[in-house]
Amino acid sequence: MQSFDKNNTDLVTDKEQHYEAVRFNAMKHGILSKLVVLPHEDVQEFTTLLDDLMEEHQPVGKTEQHLVEELATIFWRKRRVLLAEGATINRTLWSIRQNANIINASVPLETGLSGQSHDLIDLLTATSDEMTERLQYAELDLAATQKAKAILRKGGKNAYQKARSVLMSDSRDWWDEYVEDEQYSATADGLAEFIRETLEPMCTRMVKEAGYQPAIKAQTLGEGLQAHRLEKLNRYEIHLDRKFERTLAMLLKLKELRNKCNLNSEK
Repeated sequence: MQSFDKNNTDLVTDKEQHYEAVRFNAMKHGILSKLVVLPHEDVQEFTTLLDDLMEEHQPVGKTEQHLVEELATIFWRKRRVLLAEGATINRTLWSIRQNANIINASVPLETGLSGQSHDLIDLLTATSDEMTERLQYAELDLAATQKAKAILRKGGKNAYQKARSVLMSDSRDWWDEYVEDEQYSATADGLAEFIRETLEPMCTRMVKEAGYQPAIKAQTLGEGLQAHRLEKLNRYEIHLDRKFERTLAMLLKLKELRNKCNLNSEK
């Protein structure tokens, strides 16, 4: 009898293992699985999700199996919602990247910011360390420009050469290009005009843009969200959440009823 019982137990175990393998394999090819995974999507990723849910809930019978597969499809659709949300936000950000009003709107009461800045992408993607370095350089550039301006205002012998020499190298090279293009004359008056009209406003703007980078970034990302464009996606996500809750509740109720029936049959 003992030998028979052992063999019988082994036989039952083998049957159970075979049943589990067949059951999971069958679910991978269920009707919902075939319909929910689109040709361009990763079927193996969905299969892994479904296997994980099957392992978690251990369904018995076609109805419970169907409900677990339904849970997997809801997870999969919610994944699409997040992808669609990200794509919508990215497209909006792309469309406003050259919006000249964003920088001004980020600090509406501040003066000296240019609505024609072409550095918006750099401001959005720069790290905090990069922005600190950029701010420090901009402050040095502005200070050198103001020092050159003071020298020219004071005047005297070699005022032009002295003022030019105190400029930062980039600003000095920029000035030399203007002179070469004959937009300004290489004189004290010409350099003073260049500083007043072009260099000092640019340096002031660079300092403020670097200092207000967090506000500019927040303004840009905020405008990129445009919640009204996400409203339909949000409603669909709420629908999926409710569907998930109902499906899970139904599955748990069926398992509870099955367990009660099993207990009653054992009495």
